[in-house]
Amino acid sequence: MRRKALPFLLAATLALGGYAAFQQIASKESGARKTDSIEQPSNMEDGKTMYRDTTENVIYLAGGCFWGIEQLMQSIPGVLDAQNGYANGTCEADANYSTVCKGNTGFRETVRVEYDPDQVSLDALLLAYFYVIDPTVENRQGNDRGSQYQTGVYYTNDKAKETVERIAEIERGHNESFFVEIGPLRNYFPAEEYHQDYLAKDPGGYCHIPKAEMELFSKLRIDPGDYRKPAAESIRDKLTAEQYRITQENGTERPFTGEFWNQFEKGIYVDIVTGEPLFSSTDKFESGCGWPAFTKPIEKPAVVELEDNSLGMRRTEVRSRAGDSHLGHVFTNDPESPNGVRYCINSASLRFVPYAKMETEGYGYLLDLFDK
Repeated sequence: MRRKALPFLLAATLALGGYAAFQQIASKESGARKTDSIEQPSNMEDGKTMYRDTTENVIYLAGGCFWGIEQLMQSIPGVLDAQNGYANGTCEADANYSTVCKGNTGFRETVRVEYDPDQVSLDALLLAYFYVIDPTVENRQGNDRGSQYQTGVYYTNDKAKETVERIAEIERGHNESFFVEIGPLRNYFPAEEYHQDYLAKDPGGYCHIPKAEMELFSKLRIDPGDYRKPAAESIRDKLTAEQYRITQENGTERPFTGEFWNQFEKGIYVDIVTGEPLFSSTDKFESGCGWPAFTKPIEKPAVVELEDNSLGMRRTEVRSRAGDSHLGHVFTNDPESPNGVRYCINSASLRFVPYAKMETEGYGYLLDLFDK
């Protein structure tokens, strides 16, 4: 990430077989105490009851089997601690694995994530979470079924609430259905000790999150929290009519008319709305399509790829991560592309930052992109 990083161990190879065997053993064990970091309920402005965590920079993430979400969060530089537990149950008793597995307690397998905001933003953690989960399904993730695997993001203070709701609103716009629970933390119990750091103890254990996706987030430098989407009125004031039509209304500029379709100067291309770095000139290639063409983004999670069936075609739309700007489309099996992939991007959605100005404009942390 752009913020200074701390190293964290990322466990390797994950497999399905270990999980079934684990369930047989774990069902015999129980016992969890309420975490000391949770205080008594406090009332929010909307009248809902919320438990307040005494640590300011903390978020609770339910994303299916908690082993995977714990490992993902631990792999992100700036995360100080990730603890598996059970959150937002409807029963009065303390939660434990054997009771939660029955599926009638309302508890979700949840990871308590404590982070250093000087190293990683809450935006980055939430967007990493949404990158690996499927928000369109209810009470399941991967091979896991049951109410304990329901996805959810639970906040403990009003500052976190604002960020969570802002990111959730962007994610809702990407899907026809959205089942992720968004709300305050009402209760939480740490899981049994054998659940903690499970994949570090058993690298071959079951996980529904691909290893490659975890590795992506262990190496990221671009923090989306540094490039937050402005208010709608600010966006309209900032952009030209053409830039607004393309980024906010999913428009397309005419081929061979954009500013950057045939430019190959050394530098990076950033989101015109937020300034988030998206593409580098090192990955730009000459294409006969008439739009700027790139083989890949600077970092894969910096762009969002969505199914697009508009205009009677089946395409993959590309949007910016933090700003949710429409950028263009991505195509495979492109004969002109060095790797067969063509990110076909509208010039009007981009701003070019020359290499010579990257340091002064705050992008010095990416200068080594050009050392290859």
